[in-house]
Amino acid sequence: MAEFVSGMIGAAYFIVGLFFLRFWRNTGDRLFAFFAAAFWILALQRVILAFIDTTVENVAYVYLVRLVAFSLILIAIIDKNREVKSGRRD
Repeated sequence: MAEFVSGMIGAAYFIVGLFFLRFWRNTGDRLFAFFAAAFWILALQRVILAFIDTTVENVAYVYLVRLVAFSLILIAIIDKNREVKSGRRD
């Protein structure tokens, strides 16, 4: 059951990434491109978790993938706020 839920969450992450990709194509705003990439990375992390044995304690490295995704979201937000402060608008 846990693998099924993990797969559903991974599929949802992928679909959300597709929505952000569509928003990026419509607006050209980099924020949406960053968010799409971050959600696809989160989907990849869920796929990795589905295929490894999570009972072993040395799988913490898999969560570094999640750290990369959240860092990408943080970078996107900082990038967007820097544009507004400098007067540039895309």
